[in-house]
Amino acid sequence: MNADQIAILLIIVMTFILFIWGRWRYDIVSIIALGTLFIADQILGGQTSNLILDETNLFIGFAHPAVITVALVLIISRALGNAGVVELISRQIAPFSKHQVTHISSLSGVVAILSAIMNNVGALALMLPVALKSSLKRNRSPSILLMPLAFASILGGMITMIGTPPNIIIATFRETQLIDLKARALEDVNSLAALYFKGQNIDVEQFQPEAFAMLDFSPVGGAIAVLGVLFVALIGWRLIPKTSYKKPGAESLFSINDYVTEIRIPGKSSFIGLKIHEIAKFTEERLTIFGWITEDGNVDTPMQNHIIAEGDRYQIMADPVDLKVMMDEYDLRFIKLMRERIDSLKGKHTTFKEVLIKPDSPLENRDRNYLRKRTSNTLILMAVARQGEPIRKRLGNVVFRVGDVLLLQGSADNLDDNISSLDLLPLAERDVTVGVFSKVWLALLIFGSAIALSIFGILPITLAFVGAVLAYVFTGILPVRDIYSQIDWPIIVLLAAMIPVSNALQTTGSTQLIADTIVSVTHSMPTWFILALIMVITMTLSDIINNAATALIMAPIAVEIAITMGVSIDPFLMCVAVGASCAFLTPIGHQCNALILGPGGYKFSDYWRMGLPLEILIVIIGTPLIMFFWPI
Repeated sequence: MNADQIAILLIIVMTFILFIWGRWRYDIVSIIALGTLFIADQILGGQTSNLILDETNLFIGFAHPAVITVALVLIISRALGNAGVVELISRQIAPFSKHQVTHISSLSGVVAILSAIMNNVGALALMLPVALKSSLKRNRSPSILLMPLAFASILGGMITMIGTPPNIIIATFRETQLIDLKARALEDVNSLAALYFKGQNIDVEQFQPEAFAMLDFSPVGGAIAVLGVLFVALIGWRLIPKTSYKKPGAESLFSINDYVTEIRIPGKSSFIGLKIHEIAKFTEERLTIFGWITEDGNVDTPMQNHIIAEGDRYQIMADPVDLKVMMDEYDLRFIKLMRERIDSLKGKHTTFKEVLIKPDSPLENRDRNYLRKRTSNTLILMAVARQGEPIRKRLGNVVFRVGDVLLLQGSADNLDDNISSLDLLPLAERDVTVGVFSKVWLALLIFGSAIALSIFGILPITLAFVGAVLAYVFTGILPVRDIYSQIDWPIIVLLAAMIPVSNALQTTGSTQLIADTIVSVTHSMPTWFILALIMVITMTLSDIINNAATALIMAPIAVEIAITMGVSIDPFLMCVAVGASCAFLTPIGHQCNALILGPGGYKFSDYWRMGLPLEILIVIIGTPLIMFFWPI
């Protein structure tokens, strides 16, 4: 093992540790890995090191077809949502919610189909309010619907090349690897690359490397998706512990009356003489004044510099646990007719909404101070719930996570604008918003045309999707302002930064080293066992780190194993594609799992109960399917 190999393996180990630690978001971790790669290359001699063959190509990942395709798929997902495709389908499945099994099956089936043609996180976010509304209507716990829904959205992503980032990565990786193999074979007729083509009965000089096509994933991914959806709909939901079930019909995580009350300032109160804005600090963030009750009974927004005086009346926000103590500690009193005035809060001027923090929302890993700055203090954070339970600690100390549910208060206009800009999912709006139904079929026609152009080889998938995006803009389905706002920039940065790291595994010969070790250990094992082993290792990594990063690391290793064994690289790449998409054991393994954590009221340990049998099932059925459709 040379210095370059030691360096890249240490970088990979460091990157895995940072991913698992979770202190920084995965895009930051990937930038750290890329920066470390550059520094190591310079220390090891620059021109003489194989970590980076050309320093000018350090950021070439941003121009990689896989990165561009992922961005375009996200934009197209928004266009399909705008056109009302999801709403139209969801209305058609409403009659199937009468019986529990058909309810779960219909929701899971629809989200799986949607995930095959759009981003699976986006598909889940669109269907989540539909599931919550139908669970309330049928007086059925949302806990038995949401985990099958999330798992089905992940399964659906396996069906096509655009369904999930790992498939896009594997598709383009196949082409780049075959190009490299051809170059190596032509350069040295005695190389492993030349022996690979000879073993596959391929004329290397006439061979034209190609990426996996749009539907190349469908035979294996489609079968796994169908069987997986059947499993979660018929058996899987029964494995969720009943202790984790949220109460049927519990559409709200919070009781607003528990967090909002009205107080009067008596003569002995320690609040007297303080300014409004000083109260939060004075009470150690336990109490916030957000309304001033005038003499005629109206409620106005108080001036932050207003000095509190005896007899003043205010609307306040406080956790019910803290409030009992503070009433005595600061000598506060409840006012008369409190309940009637609190009920009047739900009028046209002030409203409350529960919102869900989606993956890559600006609020992720931020706190209340950041929320206040982003919203210019126009919204008040009333409460936070995590895993279905309100957090009983100072709101100022809470760092928001994906899946948290926030109770926000503010004017209707401010709430709606900020919910959109912060990429939050409102849970209080249970009705499905009506899309532009007259454009549903136009949107599907544009999308279908782009797919057809790709399938028949008329245009590369990237150019076909660029044309689709332009068509959506010209027809008014996709506003120009939505183009860049819908791109998941952290995943784009992750892919672009990790591609050079993945390349370094190959240029340093580390993939060959790892492949030789695995082949020597498993030399007496049948090929199906090695394929299953690769799938299991990839699944394990995907459960703890980002699935796109997993695919980028495992794909070159799988290819080198295949070349060393002298068999086709295709089944090995398919094993990585399937394994990278199977993150069912933890809520952190996939964004879809994190998204349902709060609304479903799940515990961390609930996921593996349904996820582990599902992953075992996928390995059992996926391995022979891959060997059948992609012979070695």
